[in-house]
Amino acid sequence: MNTTEFNQQLLDFLAESPTPFHAVKAMSSRLEVKGFTRLLESEKWSLEAGKRYYFCRNDSSIIAFIYGAESLVEDGIRMVGAHTDSPCLKVKPQPEVTQQGYYQLGVETYGGVLLNPWFDRDLSLAGRVTYRTVTGKVTSSLLDFKRPIAVIPSLAIHLDREANQQRSINAQTDLPPVLMQVEGTDKPDFRGLLAEALTAQGVQDVESVLDYELSFYDTQKPALVGFKEEFIASARLDNLLSCFIGLQSILEADGKQSVLLVCNDHEEVGSRSACGAQGPMLDDFLTRLFTDPESRLRCIAQSMMISADNAHGIHPNYSSRHDGNHGPVLNQGPVIKSNANQSYATNSETSSVFRHWCEQSDVPVQSFVVRTDMACGSTIGPITASEVGVRTLDVGVPTFAMHSIRELAGVADAHALYRVLVTFAHSPASELDTPR
Repeated sequence: MNTTEFNQQLLDFLAESPTPFHAVKAMSSRLEVKGFTRLLESEKWSLEAGKRYYFCRNDSSIIAFIYGAESLVEDGIRMVGAHTDSPCLKVKPQPEVTQQGYYQLGVETYGGVLLNPWFDRDLSLAGRVTYRTVTGKVTSSLLDFKRPIAVIPSLAIHLDREANQQRSINAQTDLPPVLMQVEGTDKPDFRGLLAEALTAQGVQDVESVLDYELSFYDTQKPALVGFKEEFIASARLDNLLSCFIGLQSILEADGKQSVLLVCNDHEEVGSRSACGAQGPMLDDFLTRLFTDPESRLRCIAQSMMISADNAHGIHPNYSSRHDGNHGPVLNQGPVIKSNANQSYATNSETSSVFRHWCEQSDVPVQSFVVRTDMACGSTIGPITASEVGVRTLDVGVPTFAMHSIRELAGVADAHALYRVLVTFAHSPASELDTPR
């Protein structure tokens, strides 16, 4: 797949995926087209070599697996990990607020949101809604309003003359989006509005909405931008971009080697959940894959995980925020992320073999280390390494404006990392042959 085709499919995937629930649905449909069979955790599994499988947990995390022809014990598994969630504004359980004749919804911040860019955007709402049917069954459906239904208006500079010098945001009082105007004390029932929206979407058996997990999102479509269209601009590049790269790489695998993709929810808030990287999802899968503990341990000793999560590109206006020798540039290749204090799981062996695969793929590679006087973020890499015991590497595509409502990446980098992951998926065990 060439760069142009890859990026167009990436833009389509980003537009389809306003929430982790929608991202998992989009990935599931692409996997099924390529012959992956869905597994249900409540059923007995009988996995066979040569077959392709996937399963979901909480509708927001997914594992896809190709059971290769080579021996799991002798050849291991090539693993790629990413996360489906992004910082955003989530609707509170009892959100209705009426002020000055305007109907608003209370929100809470999810993850480390960069708040300023959320003002004056055309916002929509999407997520999962759980409801009782007319027959008394409790079930869930995904919902996406798609059209702009809300906005968070800025306070005019005339009323805040210091806004450009020192405006701060109170997340409780400044962020509730405006949805509509209302008369007097009239306050529409939000759950009733959701029931109407589900019905309009084609769900015919809704009696009453019981609860929901809904997030606001920017309706501006993903796009190629720049004078020469060198950049991809979109919401949720962190980290749906890596999910898509991992997905495309496993779809290209030839089935000789065993290959696994895991995309976990809740990374942005610490990964501590049943479907997060610190939860048992991957471990549960490996338990069902192996009938005895020793075979599993021997397989893990021959395996490797590439944790893919975006890296900070060096910003031309803020270059002093980077270490002078470690400033990744957009469109100059994927980034190996290292940290002496294990915020990233990279070590000299895993970084070296990744450099080897980059050379084989004719892809340039860059390095990122945070300034010594600044705190370092983390990924699912160290968590997965500590939970499973697999050797792990942290890499990512360089981006600007991470955790903003709209982020920026280079058009060449996602495709470059995809090519490296395809090489990784086809690599023989001998390239990972280090004593353990």
